[in-house]
Amino acid sequence: MFEKSLYDLIRGLRNHKGNEKEYIQNSLKECRAEIKGQDMDLKATALLKLVYLEMFGHDMSWASFHVLEVMSSPKYLQKRVGYLGAVQSFRPDTEVLMLATNLLKKDLTSPSPITMSLPIITLPHVITPSLALSVLSDLLPRLTHSHPTIRKKTIVTLYRLALVYPETLRPAWPKIKERLMDEGEDPSVTAAIVNVVCELGWRRPNDFLPLAPRLFELLVDSGNNWMAIKLIKLFATLTPLEPRLVKKLLPPLTSIIRTTPAMSLLYECINGIIQGGILGSGDESAGGEEIATLCVSKLRGMIMVEGDPNLKYVALLAFNKIVVTHPFLVAQQEDVIMDCIDSPDISIRLRALDLVVGMVSSENLMSIVGRLMRQLRNSRSPTAEEQNRRIASGTIEPAADSDDEAPEAAIRPDRGSSQEPLLPDDYKIDVISRILEMCSSNNYGNLVDFEWYMDILVQLVRDAPVRSTSSFEETESRRNDSGSDVSAKIGDELRNVAVKVKAIRPQAARAAESILISMYNDNSSPLTSGSGILRPVAWIVGEYASCLESPDGTLTALLQITKGSAPPEALIIYLQAAPKIFALLAGDDQTPWTPERKTMVSLLMARIIHALEPLAMHPDLEVQERAVEFAELLKLAAEASSGQETTSDLVQQDAPLLLTQAIPFLFTGMELNSVAVGAQRNVPMPPNLELDEPINANLSNLLRGVESISLGEPDEDEFETYYHRAPPAQPSISEPAANRLAVSSEDRVHSYQQGSEESYLDPDIVARRKAERLERNKDDPFYIAPAEGSGRNTPLHNILQNNNGPDLDLDAIPIMQLNLDKVSASAGNSPPKRPKVTKPRQRIQIAADETLGTSGSSTPRNDDSENSIDGPQRSKAKGKHSLLQVDSTQIGSFSLEGDDGTSGIDYEQQQREEAEMAKAMKEVERLRLEMQRANERIQAAQGVSLEGVVVKKKKKKPKLIEGEASVTADVVKPKKKKAKKAVIDEGEGEASVAADVVKPKKKKKKPKMEENIGELIPGSGEGA
Repeated sequence: MFEKSLYDLIRGLRNHKGNEKEYIQNSLKECRAEIKGQDMDLKATALLKLVYLEMFGHDMSWASFHVLEVMSSPKYLQKRVGYLGAVQSFRPDTEVLMLATNLLKKDLTSPSPITMSLPIITLPHVITPSLALSVLSDLLPRLTHSHPTIRKKTIVTLYRLALVYPETLRPAWPKIKERLMDEGEDPSVTAAIVNVVCELGWRRPNDFLPLAPRLFELLVDSGNNWMAIKLIKLFATLTPLEPRLVKKLLPPLTSIIRTTPAMSLLYECINGIIQGGILGSGDESAGGEEIATLCVSKLRGMIMVEGDPNLKYVALLAFNKIVVTHPFLVAQQEDVIMDCIDSPDISIRLRALDLVVGMVSSENLMSIVGRLMRQLRNSRSPTAEEQNRRIASGTIEPAADSDDEAPEAAIRPDRGSSQEPLLPDDYKIDVISRILEMCSSNNYGNLVDFEWYMDILVQLVRDAPVRSTSSFEETESRRNDSGSDVSAKIGDELRNVAVKVKAIRPQAARAAESILISMYNDNSSPLTSGSGILRPVAWIVGEYASCLESPDGTLTALLQITKGSAPPEALIIYLQAAPKIFALLAGDDQTPWTPERKTMVSLLMARIIHALEPLAMHPDLEVQERAVEFAELLKLAAEASSGQETTSDLVQQDAPLLLTQAIPFLFTGMELNSVAVGAQRNVPMPPNLELDEPINANLSNLLRGVESISLGEPDEDEFETYYHRAPPAQPSISEPAANRLAVSSEDRVHSYQQGSEESYLDPDIVARRKAERLERNKDDPFYIAPAEGSGRNTPLHNILQNNNGPDLDLDAIPIMQLNLDKVSASAGNSPPKRPKVTKPRQRIQIAADETLGTSGSSTPRNDDSENSIDGPQRSKAKGKHSLLQVDSTQIGSFSLEGDDGTSGIDYEQQQREEAEMAKAMKEVERLRLEMQRANERIQAAQGVSLEGVVVKKKKKKPKLIEGEASVTADVVKPKKKKAKKAVIDEGEGEASVAADVVKPKKKKKKPKMEENIGELIPGSGEGA
């Protein structure tokens, strides 16, 4: 009979393509039969095949006892296979692990180094607290083994034991420290100790400060890059505790950064310098500036390495840490950082976004925002079909039907990775949030052109991804989600600028007006009545209605959106803004009360009342209240208007006071300012306020009705559509098709230093800005207005073209000889040119937030977006999880300060104390038995019933009954307490009697014991 080896199994799997499952099942059956045999070679071969199949997902925990059998083999090759099976299949909850303890202890004391290595490398995979306590005494002597490989493996294993059983460090740390201080130690052993010290150092760095001289010596003298990386990480945790280390570490770290060709060591040096606080050290400011410049230059080189996105990613991470202390140095690398904004890797883009927020200033703000705006405008969101296609192409597809069936999987490459990825909506939201954060940071301290910022906000509204809301209920469920609708953030920013910056308030009001009217007139607008931006926009047009260009059109758009299925929070703001605009239109007391004005005001009030009446039955109580109040107020105004006579040639009539004074005075008075975030916390709560008392007894039913009622979309109003909506734009038939094509991708601007506003702003915004610029600079003699045609036409070319017609032959123009000597001579006598006078900018004052007392910051802090690495202010993690999947939190509270024997407990001393404790426990048990026997004798002397004696027959003391009776006769006293004292006082004598009584228990048979007990009871009256 020929058994298959591991090589035969592998060849069989390759020969059974497409039928691997059946072949593996047959092989498992063979392995089950072979591993149960008595032949150890056959058992080891079957175990090796099971280990191979276990890597394909087939469970072999059923063979754990057979693994233990192979581990106990005296042959090394078989023993090695057994330990391999234990590493692969044993877990801390494996039942046979208790049986392997003695085997592990035996192999740990083996004279052969290769046999001793097997349990050492197996223990980290199967260790438990009880097993660690058992093998620790056998593992510690291996630290002084003559073979360096044994010492190295033992050190690593002890660290794994310490994660599970922290008490391991008490006896092990002095010996590990001794190995570290030994300058003649093998380099591999030293590297292992440094690795363990680095892993323990970040938990309790104070315990490892005394090792700093030796660790510094290893950093300078060792040529091992891996050990140097570990030492740099360790010093990064020690320098905050000992600032004097900064002076010592700067020269070697600078030398490594300048000379090392290894990118991993270079990055770890830079990262260690940053985390260790060397860049921010105040003692060595000159050295800190020099090392910071060196680090920035090296990181720039890492970003410019082509074809390695990993280096770019880690370099951007380091830049994000340096920008906190040296933002001006990072800002000098703006060109390479901005190139990462357009990287096809989204993770690199996000890290670059984090970086540009920190390095932004008043000089580079407009260029950075323009680059991001171009990216938003030139991109589009992927469709559902494209997303499904990308997901399907990016997955790993095995060659067989499932993982269990496929021993080999063919990984198909992602063919779409070379293409520029489509920007997801989450990334677009992140970019928009970063733009708002950069422009509003430091209370708009970096912003120099607020008019440009208003145009940016309007353009962001058009480029922002739209949240899909299919129903009123979905809007209700998401209304409190600030990140779901980024347009709400844009609207809030527009409102903040309008409130804080009075000089820019008219531009902000017109921007809000344009957003509102464009949504009403443009049927293709992505905005709906429930969009988040409409709430702050409606508030702006209502609060600053005097700054509007077209109040009538704004009111029409506002009334139209109130008819949609808007959420109650939005309707409240819409209803509050409409009367404010009406007060502006109808409240002018200087205009005469003509029939035309009377008719216009009457129609306007009728339109508003017609829009408010349906909302009087709205489920929301707040909407009901405002709709009813304003509708009734306008009805009174309509009655007053109808009863007021108009102005004629003979009589001058004024408008009704209800229109010119009462309604406007409702919305005038003190100006509303922005309030600080923490101001509300300083407002004292009124003592008479009772929040638990319900306002309405039937409030629960009313709220329940709100959830079941939803407003549908209103029917199309033909009057509104015909008079107030522009017809949809139709493409011109006479226009060539080539002019209607989109701009090719080759014309896009890819550099942040190139491209003007036309590259990221819509044409209507660009045209308005040009018109405003021409009007502003029309009296400036040094301003050259652009020509109507192409920018390449010069004024001379226009003159020649107008005088000679389109048939002008430029080649026919004669060439004149230029005499440069005369030109230079005349240039010397010419008067000096006047320097260009720049028009001073308007001084902008930004109002601060109002607050009460000390409520904290005056301006709200802008948190990072959710796609960043750090994100908003998250709570700190509870503990760092080890890659070994164990809970190592107990090591953090384990101190090594007492390792010199003064405050800690020595391991040998602990063993002696445990032996003394065991001896004391034996003594206590002996005295307890003596007291129990004395008590039984006392009861027997006082006359115990026969039934009670029979119950106590299991005591088995048949031989020494007479001696025991004599001893008891001397001990028994009238009182029970005195008998107990006598038993305790006898000490060793009674102990010998108890020992003699225990011996016959094992030798006597049950029948004889029963006879002796029967003789004992009537003769002496004593119980056993």
